[in-house]
Amino acid sequence: MYAIIEDGSRQYRVEPNATVTLDYREVQPGQPLELTKVLLYQNGAETLIGQPLVEGARILTEVVELPTKKTITQKFRRRKNYRRLKGHTQPHVRVVVKHILKAGEQPPVAAPTAEQPPAEAPKVEQPAIEAPKVEQPAADTPAPPPTV
Repeated sequence: MYAIIEDGSRQYRVEPNATVTLDYREVQPGQPLELTKVLLYQNGAETLIGQPLVEGARILTEVVELPTKKTITQKFRRRKNYRRLKGHTQPHVRVVVKHILKAGEQPPVAAPTAEQPPAEAPKVEQPAIEAPKVEQPAADTPAPPPTV
């Protein structure tokens, strides 16, 4: 199963669990991101080609990180005392594809894993345990003298 999507002015081939680097968006790592510009959907013998987009198809992704790439431009002309150095940092969004869905499909419900406990765990009430009583000396009795 794969799909071809458009983001910005570029096209990407995406598959489930694949990592894709897209143009920057205002999102934080861990947030979901939905891509709706699906140009082609392929699943086995089933192929949907958009004209220009496949109606209702969408790609569900999760933001992994926000990488940046530094580009250096240097110009130099010998014997002319001409040197120019410029730098540019381009931000991106790296996402991992979770699901590729056709029109009307819903993402499958994830089963609870070992990391996540079941939603409603039965609670067992424990009887209260009393601490043993320790006798305190009376406030009006003098303290014993220190021994050396």
